Amino acid sequence: MKNMKLRKYGIALMALFLFSIQMSAKDNVKVGLEIGDKAPDIKLLSPEGEVIALSSLKGKMVLIDFWASWCGPCRHENPNVVGVYNDYKDKKFVNGKGFTVYSVSLDKSKERWVKAIEDDKLTWTNHVSDLLGWGSKAAKVYGVRGIPDNFLIDGDGIIVAKRLRGPYLGAALKKLEK
Repeated sequence: MKNMKLRKYGIALMALFLFSIQMSAKDNVKVGLEIGDKAPDIKLLSPEGEVIALSSLKGKMVLIDFWASWCGPCRHENPNVVGVYNDYKDKKFVNGKGFTVYSVSLDKSKERWVKAIEDDKLTWTNHVSDLLGWGSKAAKVYGVRGIPDNFLIDGDGIIVAKRLRGPYLGAALKKLEK
């Protein structure tokens, strides 16, 4: 009887140990910009002046979308992003529940930025900018040299794809769907 209790106790300790190793390995993922890296956190202001951190979206599939109101190719891509957002916002993924967009604007004019959000019907709520244009801190951290540019991250904040335009965004999400 005593051996049985010790054995159960030992198995429980081993399970806890293995779980802690697994969790710490997940936490020790390199922060970087390559697929498999943990995406660097971003904390910028919304049009209403609220700080929105990328990390606040943990648990969801997130498209980090770099764009600007003055960028023709960005504005041309926006209907595709809106369509994919509407199709996938409530879906379950292998590592994420729901899909959203974290839009990082490289605008300098708040008025033009807000008008483009309204005109292009960008209905998600995670719109951010530091209104520094190409001097944007987030764009520098992410190495953005041209827009539109994007990174798809999973529920743990791991980059699973990059530079998904046109039909490639929907196709990537379809592959990651549960």
